Amino acid sequence: MVPHLTEAAFSWQNHWKEVEDKMSVDLCKIIVEDFLKNSWPCVETITKESATFKEERRPNITMFCFNNGVRTDVTFDGKKFFLRASVEYSNPQLTVEEVQGIIAARLLEGCGNYFQQYGLHTFETKDIDAICEILKKPPQGNIVPFLLNTDDIEPDRYSMNPLKESITNSGQSAFPCAAVKTENLEIDQRFAQKYEGSLICIGEIELIARHLRRCGSYMDMVDAVKHEQLESFSKSFGIDLKLPSVRMPLSMLEKENSDGLLHHIIREAHNDYQSIERVYNCMGRSMKNLTTLLTVPHSQKGYASKRAARGRIYFDETKLKNVKVDYKTTLLYPNAIDPADVSVARADDSFTVEADKLTNYNYKQTPSSPQFFLYSLASPEDAVLWHGIGAFGASELLKSYTTTRLACARNSLMKNLYEKYAITVRTPLQFNLVPKHMWFHPTHRNIDASIGCVSDLKFLADIGMKMEDLSTDQYIRK
Repeated sequence: MVPHLTEAAFSWQNHWKEVEDKMSVDLCKIIVEDFLKNSWPCVETITKESATFKEERRPNITMFCFNNGVRTDVTFDGKKFFLRASVEYSNPQLTVEEVQGIIAARLLEGCGNYFQQYGLHTFETKDIDAICEILKKPPQGNIVPFLLNTDDIEPDRYSMNPLKESITNSGQSAFPCAAVKTENLEIDQRFAQKYEGSLICIGEIELIARHLRRCGSYMDMVDAVKHEQLESFSKSFGIDLKLPSVRMPLSMLEKENSDGLLHHIIREAHNDYQSIERVYNCMGRSMKNLTTLLTVPHSQKGYASKRAARGRIYFDETKLKNVKVDYKTTLLYPNAIDPADVSVARADDSFTVEADKLTNYNYKQTPSSPQFFLYSLASPEDAVLWHGIGAFGASELLKSYTTTRLACARNSLMKNLYEKYAITVRTPLQFNLVPKHMWFHPTHRNIDASIGCVSDLKFLADIGMKMEDLSTDQYIRK
């Protein structure tokens, strides 16, 4: 009887593997075909632009990836065409939105590299099949998709972290993710019960708990959880979702010496009244109140939340005098399921940073978090993928980002980026996931649902992959 049972079990496992393999092929094919039909202008744009792209001086780019749970560094030729996607450190579990963004990045890369090789033409079934084969494997070719993981945000920014109660109780709710330790963190059982099936599933709770025991660093824990999920869902979708990653800005500032690129950007931004005025113009801000800090100094108590920080810049005539910073307990954001469940950054501190700490900037002496549109200048992005600009994404942030890039390209904002750091500042190609076609939970219709909450992945594949190519002119501040 035992051999018979073993045979039966083996036969069942083989049958299930065949079903799983067929499902992944079907999902990939559905997504690729829809993308080619509905987002063809984006395919044309990235194919043409990446084919003619030339970058002679950019140094090699080092990122990290996970293989079987082990983090390793990987280095890419700086001449490649880099496409930036992103995931969040503010939730350990992988969301439906994050998975859609990663698949979208792989589609841009896979299709762009394929049509570079075979020329742009009306696609046929054989092209869809060939692209599906490309997507099964890790990215290869001229276009390199990667994840930019922002490490300066709060660990429960969007009220969807299953560790939220202990994050607050341990005094780390206003810390940057880069500084959060896991020692006193644990699963918030009330959160797990309340949001099971809508924001998170039992399997993800167990996965987070397991990595929580193994990782002292919060970011290492989040990366380990997300990469394990990406490995699993790569099989489900038939698409290799394990993209290389970079952490910015704090991890980069920590590694740099005082002459590094991000240090230079912070110094240049604070050089004098005119320097700050030029940056304010890129943000569309008035110099009347001077309450927007270009880099937010961290409190000695560990606080670094940009939302919790209130600041003001002071001048002595045209010379920067100092920056005043007040950290106050502040509401952050709710999740999409319960609008009343708003996360909180708890902080209370006040201090002044003298001008020379910014004009002669040294992160180790004055840790701070620069604004995204400034520190992203150090990211090797030749194309970017935004999520739902116009509905879920912040159009004003995109305007600051685009206007800053244009000003740098004209050499009117930051000096010596090319001469000293081999940075050629361009306005990248900008792609956007169309808001009304963002993936969502089949019942609750929220885009912040964890991927583990969706039992039928074909539901997501059938929504398709609609993307648009954003016009640079539309997002330049006049």
